[in-house]
Amino acid sequence: MSDDDSLMNQKRTNLTTVAGTLLALLLAGPLLASDAVPSGSAAATNAPSKLRSAEDGWLDISEFIDQAYGFVPLVMPITEPAVGYGGVGGLAFIDKPKGEAQAGFGRPNITAVGGLGTENGTWGGGVVDVRHWLDDRLQTQLALAYASVNLDFYGLGADSTLNNHPLHYNLEPLGGRVQAKYRLGNSRYWAGLGYSLSGTQVKFDAPAGTPGLPDLHGDSQVGGLRPSFTYDSRDNIFTATRGTYFEATAGMFSQALGGDDEFQKINLIAIQYLPLHPKLTLGVRGDANFSFGNEPFYLRPYVSLRGAPAMRYQGDEVAQGEAELRWQFWKRFSLVGFGGGGVAWNNFDHFEKTRTIVTGGTGFRYELARKYGLHMGADVAFGPDGPVVYVQFGSAWMRP
Repeated sequence: MSDDDSLMNQKRTNLTTVAGTLLALLLAGPLLASDAVPSGSAAATNAPSKLRSAEDGWLDISEFIDQAYGFVPLVMPITEPAVGYGGVGGLAFIDKPKGEAQAGFGRPNITAVGGLGTENGTWGGGVVDVRHWLDDRLQTQLALAYASVNLDFYGLGADSTLNNHPLHYNLEPLGGRVQAKYRLGNSRYWAGLGYSLSGTQVKFDAPAGTPGLPDLHGDSQVGGLRPSFTYDSRDNIFTATRGTYFEATAGMFSQALGGDDEFQKINLIAIQYLPLHPKLTLGVRGDANFSFGNEPFYLRPYVSLRGAPAMRYQGDEVAQGEAELRWQFWKRFSLVGFGGGGVAWNNFDHFEKTRTIVTGGTGFRYELARKYGLHMGADVAFGPDGPVVYVQFGSAWMRP
């Protein structure tokens, strides 16, 4: 057996182990919750379980999250091909939902903190806070992160040399973003403005003058404003079953705003959820990303699909689409099937150096917190670089 075959078998074994472990934990959930308090005891009579649903007796953490300091522990494997196997751990604090709020209103406040590490030496940590003020008329977002990420550079667009012989490099970013969105009247429309500032150290494992090496050395500083316009009518932010999410963002980065270079970015994303049946939901997502000016290579758009390694398919412009069908076939369990495609290219007028990719896969979900509409599970995606497992907390397309 060749080394490549051995490596592929090892990857398949690891993927099977991860998926099997997750499925076993979810299947054991109702039994663990039921056995946590002995039946007929005083505690069972007077204190309902915070880890079990009063409706069906299955594992449900809604009541636990509702507590003053309730949280969701996040311990998940990382199987992203771009950085290798690893893990992420953290805590997500989620506020109690606002009763019977209309779709698009009454979103919970969320604070998450965590860290990660992978086998190729990548590590990092960060904190995210999403909060609502003024009777749900103002939303603020804060994100801070520091990391050391080891990646491969495959060039921008189709590059025959780098596609087969990528350049290894390390990114060490330190930075953050603040953003505020204001609801327009009593509608589901929001106008927002954000500011991003980060410093990144870039190190290539290649001597100066190497063909394909980006024109960037040492430290890179990026600072800019990001005005946005958003429409959101989803019935919940975690695993929506109906509604629309649309957002248009224009990024303007310059030396006057704290950066080294002048460049612009435009990001468009649209997501639609359609209930085909009480137990069947179709989701469709499409987005496009455009960059102009002297943007650092590591910030250029890239195809982001399940089954596509992160930052593998980069270009000056990127467009992609994906569809997902979720079938809640039995009690709290769902099966999902998904497929999509993306294209990255340079030069908007002539579509030079175009690269395309098609991916697809399947997965399962368990309804972990019914009051919050939160499902959790795993997907197995297939693309040109082989199968990959993704652990999903909420939807693969989740937006706050």
